[in-house]
Amino acid sequence: MRQLIILFIPTLLLISSCTQNIYYQEHQQTRNEHLKSHTTPLVQADGSYATIPLAKDTIVVKVLQTTVSSLQDFDSIENGLSHNLDHMKSMADKACSTGKKPDFLLYHEFPLTGYSSGSRAEKLKYTVKIPGAETERLGEIARDCNAYIVFGTYATDDDWPGHILSINAVINRNGEVVKKFWKSRNIKHYSQTTEIPTTTVENVRDRYRAMYGIEEEFPVLQTEYGNIAVSTVQWDPFVFAAFAMRGTEIMFRTATLFQQNDVTAMAKANNFYSTMANIAFDVPGYEAGESIIVDHKGEIMAKSASKTQDDIIEAEIPIAEFRRNRTIPSYALEMSMPVIEQYVQEHPLNHLDLPPAELPQSGEDMKALLNKVSRYKTQK
Repeated sequence: MRQLIILFIPTLLLISSCTQNIYYQEHQQTRNEHLKSHTTPLVQADGSYATIPLAKDTIVVKVLQTTVSSLQDFDSIENGLSHNLDHMKSMADKACSTGKKPDFLLYHEFPLTGYSSGSRAEKLKYTVKIPGAETERLGEIARDCNAYIVFGTYATDDDWPGHILSINAVINRNGEVVKKFWKSRNIKHYSQTTEIPTTTVENVRDRYRAMYGIEEEFPVLQTEYGNIAVSTVQWDPFVFAAFAMRGTEIMFRTATLFQQNDVTAMAKANNFYSTMANIAFDVPGYEAGESIIVDHKGEIMAKSASKTQDDIIEAEIPIAEFRRNRTIPSYALEMSMPVIEQYVQEHPLNHLDLPPAELPQSGEDMKALLNKVSRYKTQK
């Protein structure tokens, strides 16, 4: 039955093309007007970047590697969220009462909801709103610890009906949500049968830009502890180079499984400090745990010894010294531009900018959609 559904998806998409055209027309005028009028500078030509004054010369980052229970495992979503929030608070209390006093507390990709499986309709049930009741409680923790809290989650937004968003939220020391970092893009071809169906900046780029501005595609949050960005992207050097060009000094990364050399290479290539907060669980064959903090040379400053257990690692970052006389990285952009200009991205932008009823309902559906829109002949 699943194979029949996959084969039928392209036909359904073709039949629905008229509906899609109407949907696109409703948004296209707003998009075009925004793109034509936009003049915000994204990168400083002299290598400098915007900052605000630092509150201290050296800051402390703590990564909270945690186990988590999926909301699907509880008798109610409310009970599941309460359980996971209690666990997040317990870990934060420990981080804030032992070792050096933290300035940033970083959780992994899904400390609130855990990973959920199933169809789009099923996954949508196991999401949160940002801001919402959960961020209110996390805000209390941030105020009590006098630290920023950064965490990832599945989220929904009334402005994006039917979409499952992968969001990294930043809560400041006053307990306020000050930034929501959308995932830039999903990795492709990680499986022979399925693709990640969540909505990213890439797959709704034009509407995202029209709503939030081009500067929000690679946003950098200027804080009293340094310029930060947050991402769940993996193995994508162009994404991290863009964040570096925008003035990122500390790249907070969240994951559900990762590879260490990705983090160290991106930090060294882009001259920023970086972290990776990974989920912890005990399933053989999966690279869980072993969260890390690395310096701007790609050297590991702290690493969890466990793949399966809760853990807290910490490192001091000499942010004032690091910032002194620093410029954005020096890339061979002009030299490589003739090649870059001729490169054709396999999947076009905006491939998930669809009416809610026509969004792919499963990872298999997403695979069929990406195969359909692929510009590469080998993927047809």
